[in-house]
Amino acid sequence: MNVLPRREDSLMGVAVAGFDAVGAPDEDYATLRKLVHTEKIVVLKDQGLSAGQFVEMGRRLGEIEVYYQPMYHHPEHPEIFVSGNTGEAGVPQTGKFWHHDYSFMPRPFGITVLYPQVVPQVNRGTYFIDLGRAYEGLEPELKERIRDTTAQHSVRRYFKIRPTDVYRPISEVVAEVERETPAVSHPTVITHPATGESVLYISEAVTCRIDDAQGRALDDGVLRELLTAVGQLDETFKHPNIHLQTFTQGDILLWDNRSLVHRALHAVKPEPTLSYRVTVHDEYDFYPGIGA
Repeated sequence: MNVLPRREDSLMGVAVAGFDAVGAPDEDYATLRKLVHTEKIVVLKDQGLSAGQFVEMGRRLGEIEVYYQPMYHHPEHPEIFVSGNTGEAGVPQTGKFWHHDYSFMPRPFGITVLYPQVVPQVNRGTYFIDLGRAYEGLEPELKERIRDTTAQHSVRRYFKIRPTDVYRPISEVVAEVERETPAVSHPTVITHPATGESVLYISEAVTCRIDDAQGRALDDGVLRELLTAVGQLDETFKHPNIHLQTFTQGDILLWDNRSLVHRALHAVKPEPTLSYRVTVHDEYDFYPGIGA
């Protein structure tokens, strides 16, 4: 396993050559997990895995979390979340908003693994913001205002309508969303269990409010101020916190789902694209004290 030097103009991430996802010993997988925690994004070059081998790679990283909605599942391997517009299983135009994966669930996972299958020629990549680094850069007064607060997360704003929902009353759909994925609360600032850094755990898509230590909702302006400060409301994507991670055929991307929010890059006229995703609980609790 050969870790390549990071580009000088890159905010985060490293590429790795020579990683044998099928035959690597457990020690190499442990090193890979540590690299994800410290570098935030790891790109494994020149991979050629089958769908089944990709699932096995996920199992060697940790405990796979199967996505709760079957319409995203690979037809033979439900552990794989499929996104694309090529007519295969899965859903097109996913992730067009800043989010952490599964932050709307009581137990989010630590590592996301993306394996592009059909790579666009022009518009390809994913935007990322490191919310550990972004939290460090907040004004002290703003940090103080969110001390000891919790953030409420809900999927309701960006729930994707399924084919089976087309003729249903919207009230039934909303009731189902609230029943299956009720809003959950996590600390507004979590401690990363592997690195010890403080991470602002909010997203434009999923965070719907911030509560003080007594459970009272703060003014909506506080959440908007935070999202603006870290770059999630910058529609030009020029904010200094925003990193665009591109990829080529044969790349597998792993990223730290605690520290990073991400947003897919979609073109106005989309090119053919298809990606497989596996999501993994690593050896740590998502943050210290979760579920207490």
